[in-house]
Amino acid sequence: MKASLKGRYTNDKSTAAVTLAVNAGDVKLRASMTDATVINGPSLNGLTLAVEKPGFFVIDYDVPRKDFRFQFMNTVKVVEKPLKLTYIHTRGDNRTVVDGALAFDSANKVSANYTLGTRNCKLKYSYVHEGVTTFEPCYDFGKNAWDFAISRRVYEDVFKATYQTWSRDLALEWSRNSKFNGTFKISASVNLAEESKIPKIIAESAWDLEM
Repeated sequence: MKASLKGRYTNDKSTAAVTLAVNAGDVKLRASMTDATVINGPSLNGLTLAVEKPGFFVIDYDVPRKDFRFQFMNTVKVVEKPLKLTYIHTRGDNRTVVDGALAFDSANKVSANYTLGTRNCKLKYSYVHEGVTTFEPCYDFGKNAWDFAISRRVYEDVFKATYQTWSRDLALEWSRNSKFNGTFKISASVNLAEESKIPKIIAESAWDLEM
């Protein structure tokens, strides 16, 4: 059994979550709960159950909302290149999303995200320079706007900056993934269109435990 502990802190709120996972043959059974499950007495708030076969499907059940989320994954070859496809359907709001990612080589990748029945479609190109610096321009067809991201890996640390031209949101992020100390991410974002320009701070941390 594996346990994952996650904490999240923002300017005005802090939350926590726990996930327990058990292997059952070639599938995984998961139960996730948030602090809403135990605050003010045990309840079903924030409780999610899931069945996963890695690389093939994930089925989530939101207990309090009585809502299912289905996710199916597959990889096919296109001109000898791997095309990863993901199909996601949420029953409650009847929303279906299709993702596709085509890797030309280790440095160049194109991905697309489309919500069926809407104009919400994003096309992103990812280029990795010398294995450490990643450039990611993205065009949002629904908003007719560009998003830009650049990140650089320094040993276990990753520094990332993103800018959304439509909303004029600028964000800076520092994350670390350590085998011994878990993972953490600290980000600060500000809306350049606002006069106050007070940054929103988010700190997240996670630990994986073998039980």
